[in-house]
Order: sequence, then structure tokens, then C-alpha cells
Amino acid sequence: MIENLIGGVRVASKSGNKQSVFNPATGEAIDELGLSSADEVNAAIQNAADAFPAWFATTPMKRAAVMFRFNELLGQHADAIAREISREHGKTHDDALGEVQRGKEVVEFCCGMPQMLKGEFSRNVGPEIDSFSDRQALGVVAGITPFNFPAMVPMWMYPVAIACGNTFVLKPSERDPSSVMMIADLLHEAGLPPGVLNVVHGDKLAVDTILDSPIVQAVSFVGSTPIAEYVYNRGTQAGKRVQALGGAKNHMVILPDADMNQAVDALMGAGFGSAGERCMAISVAVPVGEETADKLVEMLRPKVEALKIGPSDDADAEMGPVITKEAKERIVGLIDAGVEAGADLVVDGRSLSMQGYENGYFVGGTLFDKVTTDMRIYKEEIFGPVLSVVRAGTYEEAVTMINDHEYGNGTAIFTRDGDAARAFADGIQVGMVGVNVPIPVPVAYHSFGGWKRSLFGDHSIYGPEGVHFYTRLKTITARWPSGIKDGAVFKFPT
Repeated sequence: MIENLIGGVRVASKSGNKQSVFNPATGEAIDELGLSSADEVNAAIQNAADAFPAWFATTPMKRAAVMFRFNELLGQHADAIAREISREHGKTHDDALGEVQRGKEVVEFCCGMPQMLKGEFSRNVGPEIDSFSDRQALGVVAGITPFNFPAMVPMWMYPVAIACGNTFVLKPSERDPSSVMMIADLLHEAGLPPGVLNVVHGDKLAVDTILDSPIVQAVSFVGSTPIAEYVYNRGTQAGKRVQALGGAKNHMVILPDADMNQAVDALMGAGFGSAGERCMAISVAVPVGEETADKLVEMLRPKVEALKIGPSDDADAEMGPVITKEAKERIVGLIDAGVEAGADLVVDGRSLSMQGYENGYFVGGTLFDKVTTDMRIYKEEIFGPVLSVVRAGTYEEAVTMINDHEYGNGTAIFTRDGDAARAFADGIQVGMVGVNVPIPVPVAYHSFGGWKRSLFGDHSIYGPEGVHFYTRLKTITARWPSGIKDGAVFKFPT
């Protein structure tokens, strides 16, 4: 059974509630996970609270030294971590390796945290009076993370929080929790004191216990928009700082002057990589003009039909299964809805069956053309290997379409026209924009976050925004006795 990590010790849940962990390629149960009780979650929170004073008092350089060692260990064990991700999630090994690398880059950023925590100093702001600022840790903070990036998304959170001087309680996805535990072991091997990072497995009860705890000062969340909104509302009502990243419907605009080969290759990787289970996946292609659209669909069709789909241990596989049987059923249901609504189903992935993996959760690459903005397959986040082509008559129509959508996570434009690219980047109501880049995930020393209903809260995640989220500003104004004159002053100080 997969255990909790509380106070630096692996502890099996005694709640009696259990859940199987499945291999999505075979549909077989490969492990069992104990779902924590409220008391067990609170024990993790209390251990984090007990560890906070000593960790907060640890110098930023010593905290950074732990991150340096952690980063080295991640590099040494990346292949093993990726194999564990693939076993429980289903994504290809190369895709899982890329996930570990992107998480590792955040740890590398955290190695420079002493520089990020430096405040400002002003001498003689008044007669012999100095003023300086400091960014200080909040205390106990928590993270609730999704199944699609079981290693990377947690590393968007706890390395930043811990390097800033906080202690952390992580509630990872119950679908694929093992890589989290492997990485936590490496962090303790790097020298992290017990109790600074705690991991509890569970369901909604664990989430609500974290959100309601008066000890927890801030919560980070990544997942679907309905749950992000729930986490934000419940957490803020309890007086917490909350950053809750939600869903997406990412569009890629293809202008008539675009390099079509480049655009098609970009759509294949961004639309079908990781079986579309990415919040930054491109799920809507918006060609401008009928000629552009016809050429795009003509070039996409054979590539989607030729997608190499298989289990993660197949070195030739370009795409694996989706995460659960329920996810497969939902995706197939949305494809059905697209057909019923009148969209042109160019490539149908519903009937895919793989010899030896008949019980796996595989969905073939699916391509729709002539999708309209009133269809469910356009409005909803499918989170599967389904790419919809929505034809736009003009550039302005494409921009309006994107700006009118409820989500504003990521978008891209493919063009050779610098004026159009600049206008798009300036005018689009989306948080992350790519110009001839299909998945514009910011590097670790920038920050990740969408707009509109893709992000609840005032802070994006990791990078400088993450540092600000996990710290608060304190400003000190000081004058020493030699500069103090006798007599009370009653007017407002200037």
C-alpha cells in the first residue's frame, strides 16, 4: 500500500478507506492507496507547523544548499521517476522524462532563492532614519495537484515554498501518486529536515480538511475549473491565500502566410502529446480563410491517422492511453456529441482497439472539421486526443472567438507577419501566448498562469509570482537613540 509521509516517516493510513491505482495501458490494478482521514491530514499539518520555526530560522543559503543537492539527485534518478510516471499515468517515457526535466528546472530556480528574497534598503529616509523591506515566509502552506503531471506540478509548488522558508503539506492525485513519493525521498536524502514536506493521500475529505485548517496559511491548486473555483471560494472564506489554476481551451490561429508544415507538426505534438491530457494542449485549430483551412485539414488527416499509439514501454509510441476508464467514456461521449451536433468527423478514434491491451484506456487520435462555437466539443475542455478545426473568415474573427471564450489559459499564432504577431500578443485576452510556439509554457524563472476562468486568485505559479505568493512583505523603519530628539511629536510624520 502507498503510504503517507508525515514528519519524515512513511505512515500507512488507518482510515480503512482504500482505492486501487491502475495501469491505464492494461486496466489492471497495480497498487493500493490508503485515503487519509481528517485526523491523519491534521497530523500532517501539525507536523508541518512544528517544523516551521526551525526551518524559518534556517538561513536562505542553507535552504538553497538542500535544493542544490535535490537538483543533482533528480538528475540522477530522472529515468526511474519517468518510468513510475508512465506506469501509473500512461504517457510515453520520453514525455514523462520531459515532465521531470521541467519540474527540475523549477528546483534549479529555487537554488537562487537567496537572491529572490532580498529586500530593499533606503538610508536616511528621514533624519537618521533608515527603511528596509524583507520577504518572509507565511508558515504552513499546502498544495493540491492533478493526475496529468504527477511530478512536475507538485514541483511547481513545494520547492518554491520550502526555499522561501515555509513548510508544506502536499495532497497529490490519487490516480498516480508513486512518483511523488519517490521524489519526496530524494528531497529528504538531500538534507530536508523531517516535517518540512509532508504528503497525504486522499479524496475530497483530505482537500476540505486542508482548506478548513486554521493552521494552513495558503493553498495552491491545479485542476479543473469547477474544482479550482470551489477551492478558491472555500479557501478564501477560511482566510487563506489561494492560487487555483483551472481548465483551458487553447486555440492556435494559423494565418495564410504561416509555414504550413511547421503549423501541422506543431498541432500534432500540442494536440495529441500526452493523449491531450495537458492544460496547455492545443485543442482548437483556427485557420483563417477557407483555402488555409482546406490545406490544414488535408495535411492533418494522414498524420492523425498514422499516430503511433501504444503502452509507455513501446519505444515507438507517440501517444499512450488516457488516465481512467471514466475519462475514456467521457471523451468518447463528447466525440459522439460533436457528431450529433453536425461537426465533420475527419478521423474517428473511438473504435481503437489494441491487441493485448483490450482492457486499456486507449482513445485514438480524433480530428473534427467545421466545428462551430455553439458546440459542446468547442465549449468544453475535452482533456483527450481530440483536435477541433474552427474556421475563421478573418483574423479579427479569430481573435474575437478566443477573447469570447470563458477560458484564457494559453494560445498561439503561426505566421510570418511580425505586425500580426505583435497585435495578437498585445490584444489577446489570454495569460500565455506563443508566436510560432505551440505550447508557450514559461520557463522556470518566469511564471505560469492563465486569465479569466483559467485562474482564480491574484498570483500565477512558480517563478517570481510564486515567490510573492509564498511570502509576505515586511517593511522596517529604524532610528537609533543618537538620532532621537526629546519631546513628543503629534503631527503626522513626514
